[in-house]
Amino acid sequence: MAENQNKNPLLIVLSGPSGAGKDAVRNQLLESGYPFEFVVTYTTRPRRPQEKEGGDYHFISEKEYDRMLAKGGFMEHAHILGYRYGIPRQPVKESLERGQDVLLRIDIQGAKTVKDLAPQGVFIFLAPSSMEELEARLRLRKTEAGADLERKIATAREEMKALPMFDYVVINRDGALEEAVEKVLAIIQAEKCRVNPRRVDL
Repeated sequence: MAENQNKNPLLIVLSGPSGAGKDAVRNQLLESGYPFEFVVTYTTRPRRPQEKEGGDYHFISEKEYDRMLAKGGFMEHAHILGYRYGIPRQPVKESLERGQDVLLRIDIQGAKTVKDLAPQGVFIFLAPSSMEELEARLRLRKTEAGADLERKIATAREEMKALPMFDYVVINRDGALEEAVEKVLAIIQAEKCRVNPRRVDL
């Protein structure tokens, strides 16, 4: 597998609506021992208590964000619920050139942009088993309240409509995180066995 990986590194895009469990699946994937290069998103959003700088996001000021944007430092960038998010270009490019598989955990809007730039990426849509489950997760997180929470729920409903642009869908059911992670790893292994491998050019 290592030989194939060096020849044909994958750009793996894990996306889905807010509340689908992208962070939880990402964390388990990194702990699985698979040699991903996880490229961390930059954001102007304030850090939440449980989040780690450089692990979950790089938390930067608006001024720093503007400076990176002006230098063309982002592969994709977006405004989401009043804050700015961007995937740094250089770490993705360098990792792929080294033959390293790259994992991106990004929102639906970002996934659309990356698909335009790198259509040969592997696009995986992480979904809840139902909208009721998704809404319950968002309410339990308590990261937003009132109008902000309702706006996030409405946005998540719209994001579910983006499913057709993805290559795969993985259902992340409550209490079945390991199953979702195993399916993502199975997708990656299947991609490594393609007769006509994907070749990402950035």
